Amino acid sequence: MEKMNPKLRKTVIAGNWKMNRTPAEAKELAGAIVPLVKGAGCGVVLCVPYVDLLPVLEAVKGSGIGVGAENCHWAASGAFTGEISAPMLSSIGARYVIVGHSERRTYFGETDRTVNKRLRAALDSGLSVIVCVGETLEQREQGVTAELVAMQVKIALGGVSEAELKRIIVAYEPIWAIGTGKTATARQADEVCAAIRATVASLYSGAAADGLTVQYGGSMNAKNAAELLAQPNVDGGLIGGASLKPEDFAAIVRAADR
Repeated sequence: MEKMNPKLRKTVIAGNWKMNRTPAEAKELAGAIVPLVKGAGCGVVLCVPYVDLLPVLEAVKGSGIGVGAENCHWAASGAFTGEISAPMLSSIGARYVIVGHSERRTYFGETDRTVNKRLRAALDSGLSVIVCVGETLEQREQGVTAELVAMQVKIALGGVSEAELKRIIVAYEPIWAIGTGKTATARQADEVCAAIRATVASLYSGAAADGLTVQYGGSMNAKNAAELLAQPNVDGGLIGGASLKPEDFAAIVRAADR
């Protein structure tokens, strides 16, 4: 099956470092990644812990690599001890933020409604958003994957205009494949990414859906990236563990460029 015309949408490989690396380690890791992905045809983004944002921004300066956070609060300011707002992120030069990651949903009480609120706050602060959706193993076995992911997409994008959609990436992350070493087959990944695109077409237009970058996340690595990225509806990856290994991350970027 042929890949969609790349002129319609951009392929983006984003690293999600999760709760890893001190500022000094982060600067070293980002510095190691920069030369390995130089000249990449796809978009490259590093989403890192809050305390690592400034050193990583410094390390990738002038490289074209985008830098983002792993979450943000929905309020611009206020009595929310321990939280970081979207205006704080944009003020230091961050360009991206992840919202709705399954680990936030599973461990920290994130809901579809709060995902929408965080996404709205990020857009209002000029950030681009990687919004995550995905099902548990039980939900997949019950045959409700398409309905569940469609619902997550619809709620996440509530109040978002078609023009704002250009600053949104949807990442399909099957919860059963995150950090488990299990990976959706290339066909499974493409089917759900296609369902996400169809949902966006129903909400906006076919052109908006064709222009939407839909990533796959869920144990994508240097070995399986090429097959996953060859699928017509998979436009990149949200990379966990492999993003902490410069050579592996660069191999995924090269696979995306092919």
